[in-house]
Amino acid sequence: MKNIFIISFIALALFFSGCDEWIDVNHDPNALEEIPDAKVLLPSAEIGIANNLMGWDFGFGGAFWVQYWTQSYTASQFKTLCEYLPHDFNTAYQSLMREPLMDLKLIKDMTNDDENRGYYFVAEALSIFTWQIITDVWGDMPYSEALRGDEGLLSPKQDLGKDIYADLMARTNALLAIDLSNADIDAKYDYVYEGSLAEWTKFVNTLKLKLMIRLSETASYNNADVLSFIQSADLLTKSASIPGNVWDDAKEGKRHPMREFQAGGANYLSTNVIGCKSFVDYLNTNSDPRLPKLFSDGNRAAFFGDFDSKKDSDGNGTTDDKETYCKALFTGAMDLMLMSDWEVSFYIAEVYARAGNNVKAKEFYEAGVEASLTQHGISDLSIINAGGYAQWQDGTVEAEIKQIAMQKWVANCNYQHIESFLERNRTKYPAVNEIDIAANRSTAFTNFPVGDLTISVKGRALLNGNLPASPLYPESYIFRNVNSPSQKDNVGVKVWWNLKSGK
Repeated sequence: MKNIFIISFIALALFFSGCDEWIDVNHDPNALEEIPDAKVLLPSAEIGIANNLMGWDFGFGGAFWVQYWTQSYTASQFKTLCEYLPHDFNTAYQSLMREPLMDLKLIKDMTNDDENRGYYFVAEALSIFTWQIITDVWGDMPYSEALRGDEGLLSPKQDLGKDIYADLMARTNALLAIDLSNADIDAKYDYVYEGSLAEWTKFVNTLKLKLMIRLSETASYNNADVLSFIQSADLLTKSASIPGNVWDDAKEGKRHPMREFQAGGANYLSTNVIGCKSFVDYLNTNSDPRLPKLFSDGNRAAFFGDFDSKKDSDGNGTTDDKETYCKALFTGAMDLMLMSDWEVSFYIAEVYARAGNNVKAKEFYEAGVEASLTQHGISDLSIINAGGYAQWQDGTVEAEIKQIAMQKWVANCNYQHIESFLERNRTKYPAVNEIDIAANRSTAFTNFPVGDLTISVKGRALLNGNLPASPLYPESYIFRNVNSPSQKDNVGVKVWWNLKSGK
């Protein structure tokens, strides 16, 4: 079923007739004669990337592994995610490799010699972005020899993550050196920035910042260099997203991907997902106005991975499995993010915090929170004003990084789940509390560690008390590539830049 959904999501608008018509984009990537102009591939590539970021693997996997959601008591689809059992996110890997990355490669091949560098620029920007996601999620992966099946290279070698990052940075710098003074792209074929190459240049600058700051815990990170960059670069101020008006919520296969899982035939989101106490209690305790925008049916949430409990944890006379829990809420016209304006502000805030510039750190931290509130249509900024729970507090560098990370965790819910997972791996916030919920659920309910993550009740022993750090290598890679490595032992294996101490 999940493959059907992935196929149905990858659609684009064809403009030859002057009006939008949704079509299937299952094309032969080698049949260039069927593609009259490279630009017709751009919409499908943009939507294909975005749909995967909030699709089956990344949307659900990210949400469970950062404890926005947990598996409901009355269904079973996502129990294995909550139990930390082996997952490879193969659907996302195959979809990204076969569809958007191939489309982007074709665009670049078809426009490489054009005087108009616009389409090449955007395709290369999205390609770098997609490869960054792939190596951040899985770690060492085929890269330098990938996408070369047309050359007979069917088993590309695996590259080290650090080498992939070095090349992505080189590609980013080369891209920023391109002269776009005489370039343009047709706004009709660009869902993200409607043909604005100025905005796409900001996107690439911000992508460079993202590559730099992801390495914050490695020996190669130099905050002074990153600070110099953010002070000189023109960075993203408008989210890179597929706007909500692209979707048709009344039609199967044309909705926002999470609306498909909520309102579509499979109904996975509605029947399998409930709010996780780790996240919901944090918002509820602090009266965060985003809570009713993210969940319906109140604010009761469940312990993470405790879906077999028949106890009455809160002593109200109703056992845990019979309680009514809040449910994830998505609307029909939601934007679908690639990179958000709040994540950029939070990156900048962190760089200033590391530099000891509390005034600028506060400025950009507050800008990040405000951008998140605005995304939800909330104008009340009281949570960051004096006395608000998210009010900026000058402190140690580590304390300030935690403040920023906690609000990034909140802001990314319903928009950037896999990004939230990756950033949690890097910063280790929210922190982990080792409370043993199953040992005494009543005590755990009364003394719940608000603001911390917990270890899955059902998966507590599997990773030796640690959280998931990366999925297994994708099945389609491991079993089809003669150069593939041995499979990872479990989902607790950290990628190369995940070096900060903590679970």
